[in-house]
Amino acid sequence: MRSKHVVFLLDDLGVSKTHSRPYVSNDNPYSESQFRSLKYRPGFPDRFGCIQDCRAFCQEFFAWYNDQHCHSGIALLTPAMVHFGQAQRQLIMDAAYLAHPERFVRKAPVVNPLPEKIWINKPD
Repeated sequence: MRSKHVVFLLDDLGVSKTHSRPYVSNDNPYSESQFRSLKYRPGFPDRFGCIQDCRAFCQEFFAWYNDQHCHSGIALLTPAMVHFGQAQRQLIMDAAYLAHPERFVRKAPVVNPLPEKIWINKPD
C-alpha cells in the first residue's frame, strides 16, 4: 500500500493551499490601508466589548471616512463627493474669485485636479 502526497490528501479533505507568507500582511493592500486608517483613528478601543460595539464603531468610522474626511490623494475632497460627481471645487473657486477678486492676492486660485487613477502600490 502506498501513501498519498500531503497536497493530494489535503485537497481531498477540502483544504485549500495558500501561498501567502505567515505574519506578512500584504494580501490586499487596499484592505490593509483601510485597516490602518481605522486602527489609528482617535477613539479606537484596545478591545471591543462585543460584536455590537465593533459594528457601531465601524458604522460611525466609515460614515466619517466617506462623508466628512477630506483626502489629500483626491484633491482634499471626500470619497462621497468624488463618487457622486460633486467634485466641483474649481468652479466654486472661480465663482469666488469673480465675486471677490480682492480676497486673492496673487492670482486666481487653481485647484489640483482629481487624479485619473489612484494607486496604493503602483504596478511597474
